[in-house]
Amino acid sequence: MTKGFKHRLSYRLTRDTVLIAMVLGLILNAVQITLDYFSARNAMEADIQALIEISHSPASQIAYNIDVRLAEELLDGLLRHPATIDARIVDNDKSTMAAASKSSPDSPYRWISDELFGASRVFSRELQVSQLNNLPLGQLVVTIDTYHYGFQFLGRASYTLISGLLKSLILSASLLVIFYLLLTRPMLSVIGALSQVKATSPEKVRLPVPPGHQHDEIGTMVGIINQHLETIDSSLAQLRNAESAMKNYSSELEQEVASRTREISDKNHALQRGNRALVKAKEDAMRRAKARANFLASMSHEIRTPLNGVLGMVGLVLEGEHDSAKRYRLHIALSAGESLLGILNDILDISKVEAGKLNLEHIPFDLRGLIDECATLHTQQARKKGIDLIAETGIGFPRRFLGDPTRIRQILNNLLSNAIKFTDSGSVRISARYSASILTIEVSDTGIGMSKEGLRRIFSPFAQADTQTTRLYGGTGLGLTLCRQLVERMHGEIKVDSQEWQGTCFTVTLPLPVHSGPDIEIPEKISAPADLPDRDAPTQVKDSVADLAPRPDSTDQIEDVQLQHPLRILLVEDNEVNQMVASTLLKKMGHHIEVAENGQLAIEALQQRHFDLVLMDCQMPVMDGFETTQRIRKNPAWRELPVIAVTANVMQGDRDDCFACGMNDYITKPYNRSQLSAAITRWAPSPPESQ
Repeated sequence: MTKGFKHRLSYRLTRDTVLIAMVLGLILNAVQITLDYFSARNAMEADIQALIEISHSPASQIAYNIDVRLAEELLDGLLRHPATIDARIVDNDKSTMAAASKSSPDSPYRWISDELFGASRVFSRELQVSQLNNLPLGQLVVTIDTYHYGFQFLGRASYTLISGLLKSLILSASLLVIFYLLLTRPMLSVIGALSQVKATSPEKVRLPVPPGHQHDEIGTMVGIINQHLETIDSSLAQLRNAESAMKNYSSELEQEVASRTREISDKNHALQRGNRALVKAKEDAMRRAKARANFLASMSHEIRTPLNGVLGMVGLVLEGEHDSAKRYRLHIALSAGESLLGILNDILDISKVEAGKLNLEHIPFDLRGLIDECATLHTQQARKKGIDLIAETGIGFPRRFLGDPTRIRQILNNLLSNAIKFTDSGSVRISARYSASILTIEVSDTGIGMSKEGLRRIFSPFAQADTQTTRLYGGTGLGLTLCRQLVERMHGEIKVDSQEWQGTCFTVTLPLPVHSGPDIEIPEKISAPADLPDRDAPTQVKDSVADLAPRPDSTDQIEDVQLQHPLRILLVEDNEVNQMVASTLLKKMGHHIEVAENGQLAIEALQQRHFDLVLMDCQMPVMDGFETTQRIRKNPAWRELPVIAVTANVMQGDRDDCFACGMNDYITKPYNRSQLSAAITRWAPSPPESQ
């Protein structure tokens, strides 16, 4: 295989060598020409000074004798110098005694000389005779053309450059020939021999060593190539032997492969049948889960709606009843209904967690105040049993955290309620500390404790420590299950440590960040008791609140809260009992109420008259609350009309759905006076200014 001339190694070596030599030569030539340039300038200066020095004495005598003829002869002699273009003698008054001049020569290279040496130079010398040293006689002035010296310098520089170039060319040709003879030609012979090697029998060829290269790198390379060819020969022999052996095993392998293929095919068919069964089972499970979720959502609405009506009506009757015995029975009925509603809420909350539909808030809240609130709420329960309820937080406990205060309150209330329920004497203690971004809450009691078997099943739904516990204390066993699921949803952990008849301690750890922003006022549901002045010290709340709930013999009536001005409110509700409860509560607040049984009737009512606010049930026939609100928001006249959602459906979490369709606020059933009043106050339009 023949390479092009420019691809040959000899050419590339010559090119690189010559380029380096030329660069070095140019540098050396530049240095030499520079030195020659300065030497030429010095020589020019010395030459002209010598010429003036020779002419100085005759010129002085001529000036002293004022001999014009001799002066002209002297100046003509100076012009014979090739560089002199003007010579003159001037007296002390700057008058010219005699002068001689000639024109400067012209040349195309003159501009180069002028750039290097200047176009002309003027030299002058004071004239004086030795007899009269102090008598000034005038000046000898000589003007020279520098081209004479510049031309000589350019000639020498050109010679230096051209000779250097010729030397480089001669060196290039010489190196090219030498490299070709010593390197390229033997390499080409080796390449030619290699190109004759056939792919079918490379082991039969050996390369000859080029003459004169037996002991240099080329000879060594040829020897290594021949060794590799011998290795190829040996490898090919082994390969042929292996190939013959492979042929012997080929038939056996084909039979084995066919057998294994049939076996794998059978297993694959069985696996496909199993996969189809798994897919069908998964689809069935998903359908059942969806049906279960839909059933729970429907059950939530269908059960909570009449239950909310019952609680609302009992609350209304309780407000108007003055007889203490009847009030006591009504309190019992209301408490039983609220307990039933709490059980239902626990079941639905557990279902929401399992279905992944429980949304957690991430807002700032006061955890110390929340702990005090929970302890205060359970003070009456502890007081009735004669046990101490102690709440404490460590010194330097952070003021604000970021998290979901509603769910943390739910966890604490469940744990405190359980601790008090299973403690007959002694105390219940809730404590909190914060370290390394981890909040630790402990709820401990001196109650009946649990066995090891009870500890294993304590967090299972619908299970308590044992059947005896259920008979003695009641309960559904859902509270701790919900606590565990809520803690895990907040990426925390809940543990329990207990011994029979020695008490129980629940430990909850939550990764909560501290809120470092400005404090946000968060309304407390129940104020802290009066005997909690030291916020960083342990605090006993066993006797702090004696009358949080109405007493059976109380005859006090809850006074109606009148707003500053009455509102016209449209109540959109399909359930008659809920219509009656909500209307009664709203009328007692001083508002004017109009009821619409579904969304279509609500739209018609809004078209007929003005309303200040709408209370919108979400689940209704004909047109539900979501579609009704969307239609309201499409009308420019109703875009600023406050719409407050009221729903009994807590399964599908429908706060986000309510806000997405355009509702302004969200409250849950049963209708509650304080909840209704707070929502209406938030969204009530400003009263008209008095005239």
